[in-house]
Amino acid sequence: MPNAQCLIPYNLATEIISIYDSPLYVYQGDILRQTIARITKSISYAHTKFHFASVTNGNISLLQIFQDCGWGIHANTPGDVYLALKAGFSPDKIIYSGSNLDAEEMTQLLNWGITAFNLDSINQLQVFCDVYNIPRNLSPTSREALIPPSLQGKGARGLGFPDFEIKSKFSQEIKLGLRLNLPEITGDSRIGVRPNQFTEAVEIARKANLKISGLHFYRGTGTNSTKAFTQVINLIIETAKLLPDWQYLDFGGGFGYPYHHDGVAFDWESFGREITDILLKLDRKIDLIIEPGRAAIAGCATLLARVVAVKWQQDKQIIGVNTTVANLSVPSVHGGYREIITWKTGKSYLTDVCGNTTYSRDYLGKNCQLPKLEIGDMIAILDVGAYGYAMSSHFLHRTRPAEVLLENNNHNHNLIRRREDYDILLHNQIFG
Repeated sequence: MPNAQCLIPYNLATEIISIYDSPLYVYQGDILRQTIARITKSISYAHTKFHFASVTNGNISLLQIFQDCGWGIHANTPGDVYLALKAGFSPDKIIYSGSNLDAEEMTQLLNWGITAFNLDSINQLQVFCDVYNIPRNLSPTSREALIPPSLQGKGARGLGFPDFEIKSKFSQEIKLGLRLNLPEITGDSRIGVRPNQFTEAVEIARKANLKISGLHFYRGTGTNSTKAFTQVINLIIETAKLLPDWQYLDFGGGFGYPYHHDGVAFDWESFGREITDILLKLDRKIDLIIEPGRAAIAGCATLLARVVAVKWQQDKQIIGVNTTVANLSVPSVHGGYREIITWKTGKSYLTDVCGNTTYSRDYLGKNCQLPKLEIGDMIAILDVGAYGYAMSSHFLHRTRPAEVLLENNNHNHNLIRRREDYDILLHNQIFG
């Protein structure tokens, strides 16, 4: 019998592997919708909007599930915006909160119709205001020619930014916010603007006929402690009041997920009660934006792989599988632990699960407890929906897996990304 934590029945896992081969990313749409619904219901504050942090997963089919559930998109890069538009989100459902865009990229976001920006520095604010004031009725090429020489860079030029048929008008009101850097709660972070710079920021925006109306708080990647969020709400609100035109609070960013299933999990209901109670006591209506990423999508996905080699080093089982850590995520960035299970039963042994490269750190799992396995057996790596495929790479020239979406209580399965072949390694190369 399968481990109770495994959400995919063995017969179904075998069926889809026989059709789509392995390794294989498998997403469960029903599980994703249940998680979205739970997070949405956890905050009763009437002026709350949810935006999925698509940096964690950019598959169009999955983004469309968030759209169907009434969420918007939180974008860190122009690429996030591009994918959101391709998924069918209107520009007014996309919030950009990022760092270090050049003038061409900021111009492109405006050309795409984005109207909500949380900016990372006084310098980024100045660049934004400069490009914002270039007339909107010009073609992208003409607009680019008017960018001041001091702001022109080569970062975005020549990328062939695609055009979209944007229904929103450039005359729409811009929502402009600052990302917060407050060392006592954000720690030693490179991100954000400190409160002693707010006055300067307000003046820069005023000269461009804009207002700083929002404050964006980013707790930090993968925080499971509920108190790490709730205990700073009052301080953040008091900081936001330093902005004379404050209208919205974009409250992170950074909500964690319990990869160790017996570990601490973020308490959405407790967080929702506390932030609702505090906001209701304010003397003004403040719009609240919540931007879950990992917390919303991590638990709906499994990476299936086959055992291709088995050896023993004394009492430890060393399993080789037909995938690699490069097909999952970067352990040094987002942590290396994912629970690994198998459908076989029997006595458990200390087991290392190793990828199919010679990279010395190609461990998908170390010191797992698994039964004796044989070539051809299947394993499941759980909770890979966030920073899984999104951080996969061609390291050591391995191609990336296919992705499949299960729907209708797992009765339907659809391919949502094709498996790569070796031709992908030649894309954009120029050779004789």
